[in-house]
Order: sequence, then structure tokens, then C-alpha cells
Amino acid sequence: MKSGLLLLALLISFGAPSPVAAEAESSAALILHEGSVARRQLVALGRDLEVRGEARSDVAALDGSVLVTGRVEGDVIVLGGGARLDSTARVAGDVFTLGGPIEAEPGAEIGGRSVSYPTASAAWLTLLEGPSIGLSPFSPLVLGGKLALLTAWLALVLLFFSTSGRQVMGTSQVIRVEPFRNFFVGVVGILALVLTTLLFSAFAAALVGVPLLVLVVVLALVLKLWGMVAVFHALGSWIGRRMGNRPMRALNAATLGLVVLGVIKFIPYVGIWAWSIATFIGVGAALSTKFGRREPWLAPA
Repeated sequence: MKSGLLLLALLISFGAPSPVAAEAESSAALILHEGSVARRQLVALGRDLEVRGEARSDVAALDGSVLVTGRVEGDVIVLGGGARLDSTARVAGDVFTLGGPIEAEPGAEIGGRSVSYPTASAAWLTLLEGPSIGLSPFSPLVLGGKLALLTAWLALVLLFFSTSGRQVMGTSQVIRVEPFRNFFVGVVGILALVLTTLLFSAFAAALVGVPLLVLVVVLALVLKLWGMVAVFHALGSWIGRRMGNRPMRALNAATLGLVVLGVIKFIPYVGIWAWSIATFIGVGAALSTKFGRREPWLAPA
């Protein structure tokens, strides 16, 4: 299944070019050249992104910045960097930045909203996979902490499949079918939660803001936990189909996916990128499926 290959590629890569007319130049930037057209999402991980041509969907940079001199028909999303729009830039959607400014030269056009929080720490990535404590990745404390986290994830897998296995598999199915779409939904969802948290903490009164802040944090945590268990199952199911002819049991597939991602977690730099990408995919799938229930979040009036 091609979607399974896409999922695995997302989990273990850190910035491979999208299969559109874009290519990397120099040692950092991912460039969509003038005259080129990107029909699917463009994502730059750990490097800058330059849109000189036409991007017909969303573009995003994680731990990098975005330069637009051409046209973007979707949103521009930047986490851990800034966005700069030249006078020839045309963005049909919104521009979001966390950890950098939005700089639009005279003549640049933005069809949607512009939201920037430039003073956010560049360590936003560590918020997805635990705090950085400044130790060697091979120190006993770090290795022991990772083993403890994997044990906790295994306990969570057992809990979710014993209580809501069918719903988790519903979310897993969406991940296998549309990993790229769920990745972008997750990016937007996490960014919205971060901005909501900042808004509550900065402007809401204590009696109102604190309870709302707690609710946002709890929602973000539940989305991640549910989504990651679904990612484990999606990855394990895909690997299981390649290893044998018969489908694996749901719990066995989820455990296999956890073991594979667990091994990757111990690889310096690769581990945090793989788990952070998996977090975006899982959160996006949890939001898209409403925790596997496949129903709208808000009932029609």
C-alpha cells in the first residue's frame, strides 16, 4: 500500500523534498523554483523553505523560515522561524508563525489572517517530545528516561485497546490512507492550541483563564496520546502486511509499531524528528476522526 510507505517515510525522514517540482539547493533551503508548480503540500523540516513558483496547497517550515516571492494558494505555517513575503508574494490563505516575525514588503498580498508570536522559544520542538535537559543522548539518565516513557506508552496501548480498540483502529485507518493530510491538520491544530494557550495566559482574567488553560492543555494531551497509539497501530499494520500474508491482531500491530518507533527514538536527532512528525500525524488524525467516531465535532443546529 503506497500510503503505508508514505507514512513510514514521514516518520523516519527529516526534510526529504516533496514529490513535486521542488529541490534542495545549498545546504539548507528547500526551493520551489520560479515557473514550477507544487500541487501538494510542501514541508521543510529543519531548514528554510523558499517559494518562488506556485504552490497550490499549504506550505510549512518546522524549525526553519519561509520566503515567498511567488504564489501560495493555501496557508503558510512556520514553527520555530519567521515568514518573509516579497512585494511579488501572493498568499491566498493565512500566515502563522511561532518563534519568528512576519515581514511583508509593500505590495505583498495575504488573503487570510496574519498571526505571529515571534518571542516563542525556539525549543518548541522539545515541547512535543519532552524537555531538553542538556545531557548526552547516551547518558544513563536519558536512556533510562526513554525506556520509562516507552514502558508508559505500552501501558497506554493496552489501556486504549482494552477500552476503545475499534475507535483507535478507525483513527489508524485514516492515518494509513491520508498521512500527509493528517500531518497538516495536526500542524494547524497544535499551532491553534499553542496560540489559544498564549491568549488565555496573556489576556484572560485568572478566574476565567486558568480553567480554560487547563482544558486546552488536557485536550492537547489527550489528542497526542490517542493519536500516537493510532500511529503505532498504523505503522505496525503496514509492517505486518509486508512480513506476512495474514493481517496481524490489532494489539500485536500496535505493539510492533511502538517497538519500531521506540528503536528510532534512541537515535540522536532522528528520534525527536520521527516522534514529532508522528505527533503531528496522530493529532491530525484524532482531530479529523473525532477520536475515531467519524462524526462532526459540532452537531448541526
